[in-house]
Amino acid sequence: MVRIKICGITNYEDAVMAVKVGACALGFIFAESPRRIEPEKVREIISLLPPFVQTVGVFVDEELLKIREIIDFCGLDMVQLHGDEPPDFCRELMPRAIKAVRFKDESSLKLINTYYGMVRGVLFDTYSKEKRGGTGKSFDWDLALKGREIGIPVILAGGLMPSNIEEAFSVVRPYALDVNSGVEDRPGKKDPVLMKSLARAVRRIEIGGLTDG
Repeated sequence: MVRIKICGITNYEDAVMAVKVGACALGFIFAESPRRIEPEKVREIISLLPPFVQTVGVFVDEELLKIREIIDFCGLDMVQLHGDEPPDFCRELMPRAIKAVRFKDESSLKLINTYYGMVRGVLFDTYSKEKRGGTGKSFDWDLALKGREIGIPVILAGGLMPSNIEEAFSVVRPYALDVNSGVEDRPGKKDPVLMKSLARAVRRIEIGGLTDG
């Protein structure tokens, strides 16, 4: 099974489309972003989703109390932390915590080690001075492969799109793939054609027998 999370969901139509193409998780961004969504809207969308679809809130250096309030209000299953949240902060949100690490160089591997046992998974994203996530740019997947050896389930992000997820999966063999701008018509609005192309790429991976990540 290839696990796909579609992030940057801003409306119910895109959420339903993501589920139809096989996404097992949907991401809602509560931090500053063109894809930001209000908790009231997320709560409404989640209330209409079918069962067994994981919902993930994306935060950047938010207060712990505020995150917990949004979790309870919206009914989120997981939280994805994209800021400078230390391991102890993540541990306070277990068993819901995923920590995003922006890969710059091999020094990023040392950082991942400090989160062992403090999070359910680590999301590998592209380093950028300007953005915490959603850059639409990929990074050195060989570095991600080394990060996988640490033993925390890996969610691979960073410039993933229908045209490159087969290569990304074959190189890194992550636990899951996180796709955002690679299936968008514009920031915050998903493209049905790209979503269907993503689904076809996922099927090709599964047919190829590479799903032991």
